[in-house]
Amino acid sequence: MKTISLIAAGAIACSFAANAADIPVYLDDSKPLEQRVEDALGRMTTEEKIAIIHAQSKFGSPGVKRLGIPEVWTDDGPHGVRPEVLWDEWEQAGWTNDSCVAFPALTCLAATWNPEMSYLYGKSLGEEARYRNKQVLLGPGVNIYRTPLNGRNFEYMGEDPYLASIMVVPYVNGLQDQGVAACVKHYALNNQEINRHTTNVTIDDRTLYEIYLPAFKAAVDGGAWTIMGAYNLMGDQHLCHNDRMLNKILKDEWGFDGVVISDWGGTHDTEQAITNGLDLEFGSWTNGLSNGASNAYDNYYMAQPYLRLIKEGKVGTKELDDKARRVLRLIMRTSMDRNRPWGSMLTPEHYAAARQIGDEGIVLLKNQNSVLPIASSAKKILVVGENAVKMMTVGGGSSSLKVQRELSPLDGIRAAAPAGAQVEWVRGYVGDIGGEYNGVTTGQDLSESRSASELIAEAVEKAKDADYVIFIGGLNKASHQDCEDSDRFGLELPYDQDAVINALAKANKNLVVVNVSGNAVAMPWVKEVPAIVQAWFLGSEAGNSIADVLYGKVNPSGKLPMTFPASLKDVGAHNFGEIAYPGVARNDGSNILDETYSEGIYVGYRWADKKKTAPIFPFGHGLSYTTFDYGKITADRKDMTADDTITFTIPVTNTGSVAGQEIVQLYITDPKCTVDRPVKELKGFAKVSLAPGETKDVKISVDKSALSYFDADTHAWVAEPGEFRAHAAASAGDIRSTAKFTLK
Repeated sequence: MKTISLIAAGAIACSFAANAADIPVYLDDSKPLEQRVEDALGRMTTEEKIAIIHAQSKFGSPGVKRLGIPEVWTDDGPHGVRPEVLWDEWEQAGWTNDSCVAFPALTCLAATWNPEMSYLYGKSLGEEARYRNKQVLLGPGVNIYRTPLNGRNFEYMGEDPYLASIMVVPYVNGLQDQGVAACVKHYALNNQEINRHTTNVTIDDRTLYEIYLPAFKAAVDGGAWTIMGAYNLMGDQHLCHNDRMLNKILKDEWGFDGVVISDWGGTHDTEQAITNGLDLEFGSWTNGLSNGASNAYDNYYMAQPYLRLIKEGKVGTKELDDKARRVLRLIMRTSMDRNRPWGSMLTPEHYAAARQIGDEGIVLLKNQNSVLPIASSAKKILVVGENAVKMMTVGGGSSSLKVQRELSPLDGIRAAAPAGAQVEWVRGYVGDIGGEYNGVTTGQDLSESRSASELIAEAVEKAKDADYVIFIGGLNKASHQDCEDSDRFGLELPYDQDAVINALAKANKNLVVVNVSGNAVAMPWVKEVPAIVQAWFLGSEAGNSIADVLYGKVNPSGKLPMTFPASLKDVGAHNFGEIAYPGVARNDGSNILDETYSEGIYVGYRWADKKKTAPIFPFGHGLSYTTFDYGKITADRKDMTADDTITFTIPVTNTGSVAGQEIVQLYITDPKCTVDRPVKELKGFAKVSLAPGETKDVKISVDKSALSYFDADTHAWVAEPGEFRAHAAASAGDIRSTAKFTLK
């Protein structure tokens, strides 16, 4: 294991005093945090306070050299520690020791439905970031999956606010236990990439509080040290300096004591940045040299322009002190904490963590006639598809990585194949032959001279006598797929993959489709294909995780964190015209587009339930190589009051022949209410391991909050007395039993 020890700023105290009794309070980490912060703040000049609230390089901000207060170094991203870039450019710095382990994308983490995996993820990532001396890691992302066209959905945790809330906190805790601040993003309503800088969102308060804020609040309640503002606008104010969202909700209502960091280029106005809650400004020009090498960063909105306003008497220093205080608090929680653990990089433990998370997050969507796992007697396996070989850790935007290694699905399948088995690969289709992002290249030559018809003909011919055909396709990290700064054009698979799949289904009855994506895709061939696996972007250990599931070394236990709709018509955001997505341009000469979240609280399965539409695969769906029988759900009481909890017991039995894990989901229904409410809402879940024939009682408790809706008129959560129903379910579309209870 590689480790590194970095000298904490507190160790320089000897430059201030000859003995410990004379150490300045801010350098003495035995003193209370707030006392240290106030002591440091009181020693700083106005110019020094201004300096620490804006960047001095692409990913760094200054400390206070005179006082021995260190710099702040940030880094993308949510799935791995991004390589070093040049001082003032996005291109690579050319280091040879900044490769990382790529962990599965956050859609995969959410699909584990396992908070233990979330903590492991944050801890492992935090160790790598700590090794590289990063104080802030720009992640995780918890924006809600409003439309399957959002190019950045793969970085987030799905469509349900409860699931995202439960999964985000262990990630934050695991990361920060390593002395690296989580930067939870993008706060808030950043639910599309198209026109992301210019879209002004209109949303009712109930929808805001019930759907789009819970995961952020959970992260704040869980102790997140930083939050990143979003690019878009709400109420005609950019969300990186939005009075209501940052001051009134985040800081006043929720009591957030950390740092609000702008997204890179998300700041637009000095006076709004001063008054509307932004604390630390990054990336206001993509090229910080635009105003001259000597003063580029001093020209940021919260730099010299802010200082001039103070010196001219146009603004005071109250807001400045609050911003500087928050940044100091961040520094003392990270680089000035002498008890920070040592970091480690590229360790066997980190690769094992990436593989385990991938194993638990892969979702078996369909397995007709038990086609999977691949029989040990299979001697000839044909793998078809570009995604079987294409590196997926490069590209997709700011989450792009430079990895030490990435095992492809093809290589994973070959490595796991029994002795004597032949694994052959053919192209099948041509997708994205590029392999570069910000100077990191895959080194792969994916050029192809043959026509689409020739590629399909080759695949079909070889499929005819194969024991298994495994098609590995889906999306990739190219523009207009799963990629930052662009949305998908439609729900369908790109590159005419449907034609390849249809042809293979006719040629071989043992066809397995492995969809690699961070988004739902249309599946017009779903009835013809016997086995379908949702594999996500799995990072460095992608090939091993996919092979583990296909060969049955791991019994799949992941479940979908989003609905797979049959068409865009079955998605709430796509039923109200352009005003709901992607927004309508104003005719006032500005570049602003207005967008209204017309579907309100009806996102994902809530919309499907309301409209009684049948998705291809529902939220929470996922199969296993064994079977589970649910007994009748029972409650420990028939009645509860607002101060009570109620505990439900669901007996679950493994009725198959192999050990497995089942995710038991609890949904709550309020059948009679004075306001319109969803048919049901997820309010609890538990992942349970069962040996063949074993039965366990799964217990899930809920309190009043699980029964409540947000009343905008009173700005309060309300649970109306009356009868409720609790549903034990294997997915949002598979309710196994129901119990009634009453709130008095």
